[in-house]
Amino acid sequence: TPFPYAKRHKRLPVVLSRDEISKIIEVTKNNKHRLLLSLAYGTGLRISEVVSLKVKDVDLNQLCLVVRSGKGGKDRVTILPEKLVNELKSSMAGRDMNEYVFESERGGMLTTRTAQLVFEKSLKLAGIKKLATFHSLRHSFATHLLENGVDVRYIQQLLGHASITTTALYTKVTNLQLKNIRSPL
Repeated sequence: TPFPYAKRHKRLPVVLSRDEISKIIEVTKNNKHRLLLSLAYGTGLRISEVVSLKVKDVDLNQLCLVVRSGKGGKDRVTILPEKLVNELKSSMAGRDMNEYVFESERGGMLTTRTAQLVFEKSLKLAGIKKLATFHSLRHSFATHLLENGVDVRYIQQLLGHASITTTALYTKVTNLQLKNIRSPL
């Protein structure tokens, strides 16, 4: 190809508000599916990372989880919401360390497509019209942390971004500074 680095148009990520996230989780009646969406938002994992999460990678005592060979083939550690400990505990009870946290009905790993369908169904049930995808949970995680005053470098580590510029994109969607600016009109 003569132009290997054609300029890609950077679209701003679709971020869901905290209320929208709550609604999505609330309308998800299936316990496993609700845990799947809650965990994805609460940890900022990519869809592929959520479905390939194994029991051994979840540390309920230290409130963290290990993401094995995420994008770029690197392992990283991210935070685990205390809110989800009991649900995870009961969901993983008596399970083998090498089993997936979210098993499919047939056993084995849940497909990313199934996870997307779960999200799409809940989004529709919640009556949210934004063009959100499963990945919007990750965008929302990062944006909400930023709004809570978490340093962008910590967010970079949690998300496993190699470059700070990738993470810095979230400063564009955070309305923190913009909310304080009044139009001259």
